[in-house]
Amino acid sequence: MVQTFTPFLSPKDSLISVVIPTYRRPELLSKCLKALRAQTIDKELFEVIVVHDGQDIVSEKKIKKSFPEVRYYSLKENKGPAAARNYGWLNAKGILIAFTDDDCVPDKNWLNDIRISYHNEAEVAFAGKVRVPLPEFPTDFELNTARLAEAAFITANCICTKAALLRVGGFDERFKMAWREDSDLEFKLLSENIPIKKLETALVIHPVRKVPWGISIKEQKKGMFNALLYKKFPFLYREKIGDTPPYFYYLMIVFFFGMIYGLITSQAQTLEISLVGYLFSFVLFAFKRLKNTSRRVSHVVEILVTSIVIPFASVYWQWYGAYKYRVLFI
Repeated sequence: MVQTFTPFLSPKDSLISVVIPTYRRPELLSKCLKALRAQTIDKELFEVIVVHDGQDIVSEKKIKKSFPEVRYYSLKENKGPAAARNYGWLNAKGILIAFTDDDCVPDKNWLNDIRISYHNEAEVAFAGKVRVPLPEFPTDFELNTARLAEAAFITANCICTKAALLRVGGFDERFKMAWREDSDLEFKLLSENIPIKKLETALVIHPVRKVPWGISIKEQKKGMFNALLYKKFPFLYREKIGDTPPYFYYLMIVFFFGMIYGLITSQAQTLEISLVGYLFSFVLFAFKRLKNTSRRVSHVVEILVTSIVIPFASVYWQWYGAYKYRVLFI
């Protein structure tokens, strides 16, 4: 049975719960919490819940000392941000649950804009606005991160009534990484005919955090969760996300193994055709990633190296996801 909630009757009844998952990033989290402390809304009208994805005594001590007003929880083991968010909203007191991330900085009017946009609906969701500041010449990773600003519904800035979350079951905890768990929630809300309203005034800034060299290779692992989302919502996936099989990656891989085959078998024509094909596709791929991005030597070298590995890593994780979730998504 879906639990019902009393709609806003007075300021004291209109509590908003902000839920933030985190994992060993106390410095970034502190910036987020400082922005929440600076909100223009009455401090009695919202609470902040931080859920650490696993045990981390250092982060816990730092946050509890600097932000005693925050309700801080830790999961017993690392389960991913979806599980952390579920733990947070299930323990929340608010009618509205506002989600953001530990590397985000909400605008000072964020919660006030959310509050005045809510009109006592029992089941409703909102998609706020996200802005990603970029340098004049961003890296490939920074440029990819900036696409978050174009997403229809992301956990950096989304809001749901607790009743809506109860109806759809919250986040699917099989999404172990920060990828597609927000789209999954969006699709579940749409499937239950729960309205999702755009909230352009509620702004969250999403700075691009520092990442290690070659991060784009590690990022390919997230592709396995595309298969899970596709299995659950094939039509919505094609409509809203529209990913197609990575034909270009397959082509590069075919050319690569064609070179190896031609070399082993001493078939000069096969080797020549495969070499030309691979070099052409490689240059095209690397050029596409370098377009409108930084020309620093270290970044160019990173692009060239990772452009060799990415097609193999991407296809591997996509096939792994298809196998893991038993769905034809290759």
